[in-house]
Order: sequence, then C-alpha cells, then structure tokens
Amino acid sequence: MHPQDIQQQQIIRAIKTALTFDIAYQKVRPDISSFIAITSTLSLNNFKVWENIIRLHIALSLDNYSSKKCRFRTLPLGSLRWLDLCSGDGFKREKALKLLSGAAPNSFLFCLVTRRLNDWVPQVRIAAREALTRLIEATDPEHTVDMLWVSLPCWNSWTRMGELERKSLLAILDKPDIEEALKKRLMTSASGPVSTLFSQAGRTTVFDNVITDFAQHAIQPSLRAKAYRVYFESQFVFVTGKQWQWVDKAQGRRRQVPILVSREIQRVGSINENLRRAVLDSSPRVRRVAGEILIKELDNLGEQALKLATDLAADPCSSVSERGQFALRELQPSCDSPVEALPPTDNFPPSHAKR
Repeated sequence: MHPQDIQQQQIIRAIKTALTFDIAYQKVRPDISSFIAITSTLSLNNFKVWENIIRLHIALSLDNYSSKKCRFRTLPLGSLRWLDLCSGDGFKREKALKLLSGAAPNSFLFCLVTRRLNDWVPQVRIAAREALTRLIEATDPEHTVDMLWVSLPCWNSWTRMGELERKSLLAILDKPDIEEALKKRLMTSASGPVSTLFSQAGRTTVFDNVITDFAQHAIQPSLRAKAYRVYFESQFVFVTGKQWQWVDKAQGRRRQVPILVSREIQRVGSINENLRRAVLDSSPRVRRVAGEILIKELDNLGEQALKLATDLAADPCSSVSERGQFALRELQPSCDSPVEALPPTDNFPPSHAKR
C-alpha cells in the first residue's frame, strides 16, 4: 500500500477515535492526541489535500453519530478546537480560533491557523490574526519556520488576505529567534522555494545586514544568485500582485503580468571583492549574474575589470563567456578605422543605383 494511503487511513482512524462523544453537560470533549500525533508526520506539500480529507471525515463522523443519537441534534455542540479549523462551518472555525492558546502542537496544525488568514469569512480572518499573535509567543520556532515555508510562497495566490493579515504574517519575521531559525533553514536547504522566501522576507529589514552571508554560503545556487543580485543592485524586488496586459486588442487576447515593487537597501562591503567572489562561484547561474553586473559597473571597477572580464570570457558555460567577451570588447575597442563609403559608379542619383 502506498505510504500516503496508509497515512490517510491513520487520519480517518484518529478522527473516529477523537469523536467518540461524551455529551455530559451538553459538550463534546474529544481526545485528539492521536490526531495530533498523525498530523505531525504529514507532508506540508499536500496540505490542501489533507485538509479536505479531514473536513470530509469529521462531517461523516458527526453525521453517523447524529443518525444513531437523534437527541444529539437538539444539543449544543461544543468546539472541537484544532479539529474545527477544518470545519465547513464558519462559526465553528471562528470559535475554534478564539479558543486556541499556548503553543501549536505541530507544524501542520499551525499551518491550519495561518491558512485561515485567507478564509472566505471576514470574521474568521480577524480571529486568525488574533490567534496567530497569541500562538507565536509559545510555539517552537521550527514549527513557525515550517509554517512560513508553506505560507510565504502563497503571498500572491491567497487573494482574500487583506493588508492587516499580511502585516500579521510579516510581523513574525521580526522576532529574533524566528529570524535566526529561518536564516539557518534558508542557508542549509538543498531544495524548496528558498529564493521566493528570501524575496518575500525582503519586504522587511530582517536580512538587510546579512545578504552577503546568503550570497557566499547558501547551498542552493538560486539563493546565492538572488542574494548577489540584491546586493549589487542595492534593492529587494518582490511581486505584489498581477495585472492584465493586452497582447492583441483586435483579437481580445491578454495575459497577466506580475506587478513588481522594490525596496532600497544600504550596500555594505566592497563591491569589487564580492564581484570577484561571484565570478569564482561554482554555479553558472551565479556567474551569469556576475557577468551582468560587470557590464553595468565597467566604469567603476578600475583595473580589476579587465581581470574579471578575462575570467568570464574563458568560462566553459557559453552564456557566461558571452558576457565576459562583451565586457572585453567594451574595455578594448577595435582600433580599425571604419571603411569609407564609395561614391556611385554611374551618373544616376544614389537612390537609383543598381542593386
């Protein structure tokens, strides 16, 4: 059996176990320890799939109980806390968020709270902001980084989030322990959307003083290239949304293009030294960025420009060597005099000369 199918069966079993009802004092008091244990092992890559499975089987369990205990329909049902975050009832989701306190048990359940920032019910989004502020103080920083790993790449696709929800998400980055944990994860991750996360974190000032650390020591070439570009251009560039752009008005064809916004930063350190490191980087992706910056900064690099251009021109990657060769041509223009235009060979005006 596929591991995902096994996990699905475990989730269903945990929900059924949790919803063995004790309706004393007209309240449900579920034991969700097994549910918390199994959600701790779930991959966050298929988050939406797991959420739908949980919502479906909670509803089925409640329906089965109601069919056996008809009087249950008339009794007020208490909150299922973490389980109710997946409920299809907005009132239950809001109530569950208001009752949450302490630390999030695991990354999956913390992500459930954050996803409610994009809920289709405004009152639920407000409750999610308040719950996030309470939970973040006690939650393990590693769980918080896992949550940011899933949430920040969805910045533009979660279209229901308002400005207040976005600010509450960015405010998490200002906490020193979370900042350090996120930096370590970005630096050491061999896979994942690290460059996207780095760009989104650039909306704040948390990484402004450590950009060269990412450029020199990050494992992923995409992050090193992004960090070098941010450093050399002295600005973070990020996407704030999308807008329609006409491709052909006559045919009614258009496409969505990203809306880019930049934030200026103060560049620290020697541009010559960091450009030299970029030229010597092991990744062609980083060296291409170095070639672009070299061409832009030819007039400001002094004698080092020729050495860097020569190294890039000899690069085994054609897209890198082309940049180096162009820089060499700019530094060493040809001394050949241009060929003078010959006069017409007949008496006709130039416009009627033979072709």
